[in-house]
Amino acid sequence: MDLPVIAPEAPKAGGCSAGSCGSTASQVDGMSDEIRARVQDHPCYSEDAHHYFARMHVAVAPACNIQCHYCNRKYDCANESRPGVVSEVLTPAQAVKKTLVVAATIPQMTVLGIAGPGDPLANPERTFETFRQLAEKAPDIKLCVSTNGLALPAHVEELAKHNIDHVTITINCVDPDVGAKIYPWIFWKNKRIHGREGAAILIEQQQKGLEMLVARGILVKVNSVLIPGVNDQHLKEVSKIVKAKGAFLHNVMPLIAEAEHGTFYGVMGQRSPKPAELKELQDACAGDMNMMRHCRQCRADAVGLLGEDRGDEFTLDKIEAMEIDYAAAMQVRAELRAQVTAELEAKRQKAHAPATQVIQFMPRAEAAKPAGRPVLMAVAAKGGLVAVHFGHAREFLVYEASAAGAKFVGHRKAEQYCAGDETCGDGESVLDKTIRALEGCEVVLCSKIGFEPWGNLETAGIQPNGEHAMEPIEEAVMAVWNEMLAAGKLDAKPAAAKCA
Repeated sequence: MDLPVIAPEAPKAGGCSAGSCGSTASQVDGMSDEIRARVQDHPCYSEDAHHYFARMHVAVAPACNIQCHYCNRKYDCANESRPGVVSEVLTPAQAVKKTLVVAATIPQMTVLGIAGPGDPLANPERTFETFRQLAEKAPDIKLCVSTNGLALPAHVEELAKHNIDHVTITINCVDPDVGAKIYPWIFWKNKRIHGREGAAILIEQQQKGLEMLVARGILVKVNSVLIPGVNDQHLKEVSKIVKAKGAFLHNVMPLIAEAEHGTFYGVMGQRSPKPAELKELQDACAGDMNMMRHCRQCRADAVGLLGEDRGDEFTLDKIEAMEIDYAAAMQVRAELRAQVTAELEAKRQKAHAPATQVIQFMPRAEAAKPAGRPVLMAVAAKGGLVAVHFGHAREFLVYEASAAGAKFVGHRKAEQYCAGDETCGDGESVLDKTIRALEGCEVVLCSKIGFEPWGNLETAGIQPNGEHAMEPIEEAVMAVWNEMLAAGKLDAKPAAAKCA
């Protein structure tokens, strides 16, 4: 098997302050070698790694022990991309077969997680049987679990026994009064418990489980769903508390509340947060916690790189007849992992090497020149490079450029403009929706862009840029920012963008 092509340049860590971008190179510097080894090839725990390493989820856990107002589990569904949705629920044996096939086909797949479609620890037999078989048959794959935390304390020892050293807990509140607005009920000790009482039990179990995991050296990522008007201000307190208890990473995600998904919040008209609101809260929490900003809120059966789900290539009917030589595949996987890890380490070292000091003498007036304001830029990217045509982009990575450097702040989903720009039932075209999704961005970088979208973007106050194709993202972003600075465009606030 040939090694896949590796992008020649990874995003550099310069300008990404600790706590701002998940586990970036700047954070990895302060870690022990043991912790660094555990996160550097994990696409969810390392923002750098997610450009190169893939993950997959296996849907072996259909039952759930709580009800959330933002969740509506769907089965046999291929048309939605959000947590709780799967096309097929698998048995442990089917999940193991699928994992081996995917790992042999996608050598950069380093992580296997169980995240639903219900709660893995509400389905302990199915979950742990899957982990037991995978630990034996695919020992090179990291095993992870994502849970609401209600049953977590009872299963911490079992998690440790299976060498599961990455656990995600969804913690949306630490106040039962807030929790009563999010969770209508929990199922606890064979009883359904409603409202504040149920929320209090859930919170207690989550906090106890977090403390137990940290005591055993297991890395914990905390997921929190940002719900405007419900927990938007409260999440700052959540971040402080989980950090104090030893959580490794905090992932504040936007509520998905489209009515068509059939959730309680969606049907009742609860709105999702705007990108600016999400960024503001993430920034507020970043002082207390390492923040994950590259989450894609994956399906419970997602496969591949974050943002590039390949699950439909590995349905049961397609993998049933496949025969694989996993021993040979493991060798290929080991070579690839070593290659990419070495490249990332070299770039980490380079990013933090002492720069040669250049002393320049300049007039006092020039020395006092303003540094320039921050600018949000959207990037159509792949593999850490500006490598996607505007019309082919399904998402844009958003970076904040400033005198401090380029900082990754999130992503915006989009529909492919080149697939057709028909007007939708709501009167908006695909291009209109993409421009609306880029609200707040002043520049969009891509490998190429057509005449029509170029003009519409400019009209909306967003400057298209196709001059940095195949360049590393952060280098391209900073090059454009410096051009804007030299042209005097960063001395004043940007004009308000106009709707398409």
